[in-house]
Amino acid sequence: RQEDRTMSVVGNNRVGIPIVLLHDAEGAVITVETKRGELIRGLLFEAEDMMNLYLKKAVVLGPKPGSKRTVDQIYVRGTEIVFIVLPEMLRHAPMFNRITHWRKHGGAPPEGVGAAVGQAAAILRKASERRRGGFGGGRGGFGRGGGGRGPPGGGRGPGATAGHYGHR
Repeated sequence: RQEDRTMSVVGNNRVGIPIVLLHDAEGAVITVETKRGELIRGLLFEAEDMMNLYLKKAVVLGPKPGSKRTVDQIYVRGTEIVFIVLPEMLRHAPMFNRITHWRKHGGAPPEGVGAAVGQAAAILRKASERRRGGFGGGRGGFGRGGGGRGPPGGGRGPGATAGHYGHR
């Protein structure tokens, strides 16, 4: 289907590859060039989806030639960033494996990614059983009372009616 091919490589959270890569760089030393002409090199503590960066133990060079200062922490707004130098180790980031898989399999997510878990999985499984015509077991359908959790007949006891839990 065409809509599967246009699905984002990084999933349905609507952030692109550069932002995912930036998040993967958290905890590493990066260099940032700002619109003012400053070069900031420090430990990337946090990256936000709008490319705002929070760096620790940073060295700020410029904008005047020869000016250098050290700061414990600095927050760089994403709109002020011109260029970011990321560490070489990110060549092996897990995101690139997803891109390779995405290209190879035409947009299908890797197995286990995006799969429903817990209650969501149970709901989806029930819906697919209903579509296939299987009404046995569980609550509702033609198999009411049997096959679900608890004793046959619902286990409400004598005199209890459905829909009036705990009230007689």
